[in-house]
Amino acid sequence: MEILKCEGVKKVYGEGANQVTALNGIDLSVDKGEFVAVIGSSGSGKSTLLHILGSVDKPTEGKVVVGGTDLSRLNRTQAAIFRRRKVGLVYQFYNLIPTLTVQKNILMPLTLDKKKPNEEFFERIVGSLGIADRLEALPNQLSGGGQQRVAIARSLIYRPALLLADEPTGSLDQKNSGEIIDLLKISNRNLDQTIILITHDEKIALEADRIITIEDGRIKSDERRR
Repeated sequence: MEILKCEGVKKVYGEGANQVTALNGIDLSVDKGEFVAVIGSSGSGKSTLLHILGSVDKPTEGKVVVGGTDLSRLNRTQAAIFRRRKVGLVYQFYNLIPTLTVQKNILMPLTLDKKKPNEEFFERIVGSLGIADRLEALPNQLSGGGQQRVAIARSLIYRPALLLADEPTGSLDQKNSGEIIDLLKISNRNLDQTIILITHDEKIALEADRIITIEDGRIKSDERRR
């Protein structure tokens, strides 16, 4: 079942002599449960694509549909709500609230909507990510890898249509990087979570089921590995 569709997505920044085309005609379809890596050098357009898929930014031209919702029809408030409920975002820097416990950070998307968590699903997430015994800790009491686990748990708590990870291992050492990628694979396999991973690291990209290479704002190749 198709969960994401991009049609002719173009993104242009600036005007006149300062105009830069970050994306130039992206056509893309992703099915539910896929684990996709998007790879490209710095400036290739991969992070711009992720921001558009996550409704953080809008394309200059083209159409993006996520889980049946046309993102171009959403105003700023609607986009923020959609992002919180339907898209899990994981960045290189964890964006955790330092004064809140691990548990409260994870539950923040639900708290903002005044919703109670599904306790069974919550326990399944924190158990899978290996943080069940750190729920009362503050973020600064965890390692970088531990904080990234919390960020991933927070991104999963709403059972999003998509989990978008932008260089999630960029600030981690090799050991923690491997663990985070393994956890994303577990989320993909055990929770049937659709994941799009942005990376410049070919070794990390090889862990995905599908590798899309972007160059100069265009899809250069799209390889299904499994």
